[in-house]
Amino acid sequence: MPSHASGLVCSSLLLCLAASVFAQRPARPRAATSEEPRVQQAFNQAKQSPLELYAFLDRMPKGADLHMHLSGAVYAETFIKDAAADGLCVNPATLSFFKPLATTRSLPQQPVCGEGSVRASDAFKDQHLYDQLVDSFSMRSFVPSAGVSGHDQFFATFSRFGGIAKAHLGEWLDEVATRAAAQNEQYLEIMHTPTFSAAAKLGESLGWPTDANPAANSTGDAAGTSRADLAHLREELLAGGLRDEVEVDRKEISDALAARNQIEHCGQTDATAGCSVKIRFLGQVLRAFPPEQVFAQTLLYFELASADPDVVGINFVQPEDAYLAMSEYHRQMLMLDYLHSVYPKVHITLHAGELAPGLVPPAGLRFHIREAVELGHAERIGHGVDVMYEDRPHELLKEMAARHIMVEINLTSNDVILGVDARHHPLPIYRAAGVPVALSTDDEGVSRITLTREYTRAALDFNLSYLDLKNMARASLEHSFLPGASLWEKPDVFLRVNPACAAQPMGTEKPNAQCRSFLTQNEKAAEQWELERRFQSFESAIR
Repeated sequence: MPSHASGLVCSSLLLCLAASVFAQRPARPRAATSEEPRVQQAFNQAKQSPLELYAFLDRMPKGADLHMHLSGAVYAETFIKDAAADGLCVNPATLSFFKPLATTRSLPQQPVCGEGSVRASDAFKDQHLYDQLVDSFSMRSFVPSAGVSGHDQFFATFSRFGGIAKAHLGEWLDEVATRAAAQNEQYLEIMHTPTFSAAAKLGESLGWPTDANPAANSTGDAAGTSRADLAHLREELLAGGLRDEVEVDRKEISDALAARNQIEHCGQTDATAGCSVKIRFLGQVLRAFPPEQVFAQTLLYFELASADPDVVGINFVQPEDAYLAMSEYHRQMLMLDYLHSVYPKVHITLHAGELAPGLVPPAGLRFHIREAVELGHAERIGHGVDVMYEDRPHELLKEMAARHIMVEINLTSNDVILGVDARHHPLPIYRAAGVPVALSTDDEGVSRITLTREYTRAALDFNLSYLDLKNMARASLEHSFLPGASLWEKPDVFLRVNPACAAQPMGTEKPNAQCRSFLTQNEKAAEQWELERRFQSFESAIR
């Protein structure tokens, strides 16, 4: 079992180097509790069995999941149910949904799917079809074959379960919140793509300021990205009515949250556990498209995040190795550099370094994370698995640590999509370099996992301690985009809390007036205080 712990046998040169560096670093200060030694002992005992460890970690407070895509977080079984409710059809050849061309005149109306196709509702009467759909929409039962990799299967799932009405968004939020509550999570930062069709159409009609030749865009200045060009294009988009779609998106998100609250009976005496999970959104920009669409959508979501407190930032999504995502990467970072100057308060987290050797040419591994940090103004990096293939990787690690740029670690996703297993994963290197990290799920529905599974995997594959995992949970809230000051006196040093709350034990249910005032004014600190309360409760219950 790979380990970064000093004195254990290392399974690769990379891990040995990380172990050596980590062993020489002084232990990070932490906020110790009297219960921790006993809990660490119970954790070590549970670690002897993966099943016992899962049960232990299922109850452990986990703070936040900061890297999860809503459509990818929903399990396939839900999509089948929703497709049947929407009257969709199934193409048996592609095992994907499509909308019928007509419906029957008889009541209740049924979709007319055409010869060779079947109704989605038929899956409830045909176990073989049901199983095929679950496998088509996820990584369940997938075995790589000639020409079809885990990467191919993973990204192909999203188009197969598309077409379901957005009226189900509230139901999906309920699903992920309920699952999070069952695992003692308290905050989800969910990536979602609100409606952007009008912005995309407007961007296409305006075009790009100059010839956008992707082949000439991998280095140096990218055509059309001067401050003057981008400022003029922004003015044209706003004059063309781009802000009109902001209100459409605000309503979409508001309606989804209201539906979720209604399903969970939030605010009522019979409220479900899911209500305890706070949800915020990241506007996810589709980056594998021409620059005029990407810029228009990015501008739309900067405007949206500036107007809607439920949208706390943006992210770029789609496969990083796709042709346009690769060839347009530098231009897109320049777009973000400009837009950040106009909207400096909008938070940015970016998928960067979700690449592995062989997936792209070597040159494609050399600059994505650095440009995301230095040009894209990313406050967090999603995945970051190719960091050691970047130019001057140790300088980059030092810069990320100094600037407290957190990495969102997605172990299962990196394994099934990229084939990056524990021997080749940079998690120990990030930790040795002092770069903050937190575990996340990426697409728990497609991967058929939970955040507890990721905690279990991390503990076993990298020989992490209970305190390691506890501080990762703390880091997840420390680097959330919730508004307000942190509970902790110094960034990523979980030793002393803000002086306003230093006069009583952390996480006490009844903080004094000064602390209560501080927590009321700082939403992030309030969630961090709640995490400490949950740790106190969890640790005191361990026997």
